[in-house]
Amino acid sequence: MQKEEIYALLDEKKVSYQKVEHKAVFTMTEIDEISLPYPEREAKNLFVCDDKKRNYYLITVKSDKRVDLKNFRKQEGLRPLHLASVLDLEKMLKLTPGSVTPFGLLQDEKHEVKWFLDEDFFDDSSFIGVHPNQNTATVFLKVQDLVMIMEWAGVSYKIVKV
Repeated sequence: MQKEEIYALLDEKKVSYQKVEHKAVFTMTEIDEISLPYPEREAKNLFVCDDKKRNYYLITVKSDKRVDLKNFRKQEGLRPLHLASVLDLEKMLKLTPGSVTPFGLLQDEKHEVKWFLDEDFFDDSSFIGVHPNQNTATVFLKVQDLVMIMEWAGVSYKIVKV
């Protein structure tokens, strides 16, 4: 799905959102250089797999957090984790590096990737900023609306403390 298709889906589901078009970004440092309306609400997404490459996960946290994969896997009762390969990212979520986003889960036709969403997004403002499958834009929407879209698409997820 291209970003225009994500916007169309959000419109179809009557989700209120704000989009910001920007230059392509590949790291959180580059995101920090862009003027975004809610920089503290920007998400960082890690696409990881276990040591046997049997299970894949997308971990979504606030951009200022560091994810200790060793502690996270213990907390969730998972096998040892590491970043998944670029080939697995392209094969499973049809995304490229720098474009990793929960919206990529809509392209996981076999529903093989489990999504972990940091509970800290469910605070007073409850906004989240994610790429619309391309790293040339950021979409801000209510995290509850993002979860609703994922539920509608049959995405498996868990809200966690990271």
